[in-house]
Amino acid sequence: MIRVMVVDDEPLLRTGMQHILRAEPDIEVPVTCEGWEAVAAAEQHRPDVVLLDIRMPRVDGLSVLAGLRGQVDPPVVAMLTTFSAGEDIAAALRGGAAGFLLKDTAPQELTHAVRLLAAGGTVLSPTAADTVRHGFLSSVARAPQKAGHRDAGGGEAAGGLTERERDVLALLAEGLSNAEIGRRLLISSSTAKDHVSAILTKLGLVNRIQAAVYAHRHAVIPGSPAPVSV
Repeated sequence: MIRVMVVDDEPLLRTGMQHILRAEPDIEVPVTCEGWEAVAAAEQHRPDVVLLDIRMPRVDGLSVLAGLRGQVDPPVVAMLTTFSAGEDIAAALRGGAAGFLLKDTAPQELTHAVRLLAAGGTVLSPTAADTVRHGFLSSVARAPQKAGHRDAGGGEAAGGLTERERDVLALLAEGLSNAEIGRRLLISSSTAKDHVSAILTKLGLVNRIQAAVYAHRHAVIPGSPAPVSV
């Protein structure tokens, strides 16, 4: 079962999302709460995924995100909002959020997003994805490269990644989850997860979305920016 916590200052929205998610056989919602309760509630209920309102009256969603990400074995967090502003997207993703969803996301897209997040993937509403595609996160995606590591063409290799890590990064940039990467490379999902963690550490990045942007900007993946969507 995927354990989900919904954090929002609007009781109606919390209840609505709870009913939608609880209708799925593989999802449970042990708790919903307002922002000021979220960090303590996450410690108690240990959700796998947190859907977190980015703007709440009593506490800022980005502050809650920092508290959640600071926990031991932190949950995956996707931010919720009624609009899609570039500065909010950037701040949330820099803070370690794995996604950005509009509150009017269709029920089937919401449940799909939760499953993707739990599997190690990333989710962005179409508008948020456009912001990423147009390079809003380029500054955080340009991690310094390690000297002495060169690719086959003579240029600097991406952060001194191993060949297998570059394979994983290429698939990560396609928006694949850990399980999907594992199936493509004939490795376990846990091994894929370990490779992703190593990639983020070596490149000095916070999350998979930044890694996908990095992959394109450093020619790990040729072509257009990474397609990241719900």
